[in-house]
Amino acid sequence: MAPIQYIVEGGHRLSGSIEPSGNKNSALPIIAAALLTEHPVTLENVPRIRDTETLVELIRSVGAAAEWTARNTLHIHAKSISAADLDPELCVRIRASILLAGPLLARCGEVMLPPPGGDVIGRRRLDTHVLALEQLGAKVTATDRLEFRAAKLAGADVFLDEPSVTATENALVAAVAADGITYLRNAASEPHVQDLANFLVALGAKIEGIGTNTMIIHGPATLGGATYRIQPDHIEVGSLIGLAAVTRSPLRITRAGVEHLRSIRMGFERLGIVCRVEGDDLIVPSNQTLKIQDDFGGHVPKLEDQPWPAFPADLMSIAIVTATQCEGVILMFEKMFESRMFFVDKLIAMGARIVLCDPHRAIIAGPSRLHGATMTSPDIRAGMAMLLAAVCAEGTSTINNADQIERGYERIEERLNALGAKIKRVPERKG
Repeated sequence: MAPIQYIVEGGHRLSGSIEPSGNKNSALPIIAAALLTEHPVTLENVPRIRDTETLVELIRSVGAAAEWTARNTLHIHAKSISAADLDPELCVRIRASILLAGPLLARCGEVMLPPPGGDVIGRRRLDTHVLALEQLGAKVTATDRLEFRAAKLAGADVFLDEPSVTATENALVAAVAADGITYLRNAASEPHVQDLANFLVALGAKIEGIGTNTMIIHGPATLGGATYRIQPDHIEVGSLIGLAAVTRSPLRITRAGVEHLRSIRMGFERLGIVCRVEGDDLIVPSNQTLKIQDDFGGHVPKLEDQPWPAFPADLMSIAIVTATQCEGVILMFEKMFESRMFFVDKLIAMGARIVLCDPHRAIIAGPSRLHGATMTSPDIRAGMAMLLAAVCAEGTSTINNADQIERGYERIEERLNALGAKIKRVPERKG
């Protein structure tokens, strides 16, 4: 596949309405969890991006029928499946392949997974997955691949050693099929974890505590089929708030899932960006102060990521670019991943005033006029942040390795061009 490039002519104001895609981090575990039931499942609002397409190929490789019946509608029927046929090459392409451990263990009693692939943003532990599934009765051996086996899964009182999103999802899916009650403590509670839990409930599972850090799962559930709509992507909504702010543009983000946006809106308010809610739409007016709010007593403020419901790690890159266009000084503290901050050298080359203190902290002093540059996207979120920088910069920018952006944002250049951006994709899309 030819590498993808975005050539961006900066400096254009945007306007209009845009609807966020379905949440990729909901779609991936929900597609995997559709293997739990032998009845047909229809998923709506599924983002058509590379990661979901790869996972669909993976579930087909174990014998599930999966077809796109409309652009964002996916029909899955896992009548009979065999974990032994899992395609190792596809597993290496996406980290989400680890999400197959829970459902395949539940349906087939065994699963072998090569080390999962994905973003290069620092080490991501698999220990929490292993510990959780072992407590539910699985035996796990690690060689050049991970082997999970369980003659029978049994409910347990499971305390996760960290609130890992994907480990919570794997444990949740396995617990639905396990015999007896499972208490899942220190669980992640992100919107996409809630989305998966609500999908499992739609299939017939009994789950208490959705949205909290302790879930109680009554197993084993008798599962049927369901039609389920995937929630909007709150990270994409946050990216669009940042985009509106840096281009000083009025935007209406429709069907934005406003109930999940409190911490995101608070984070942007610290940068002087205030949004308004109308029904389920989020309005970003163009007359923002873009003035960073000092802490009480005039101290330098800090924006930091933390597990949900606090400000999400996936929006730190976007917040950094946004801060370069705001008046004042702010410390950004990214706690989750070691190498997510390293893209700031590209912003410094464009004219941003940023001091990278260490792999986790950066001080941003704004506003700075950015000018076009050539850059390479290292991961999904930094790639989107670079796209924001390019859209608000003077002159033309080239973003190489834009495949990374497209792993997380569906047809983003088409949708932003509809608002008035000037982004050329090379090669152009076919259909």
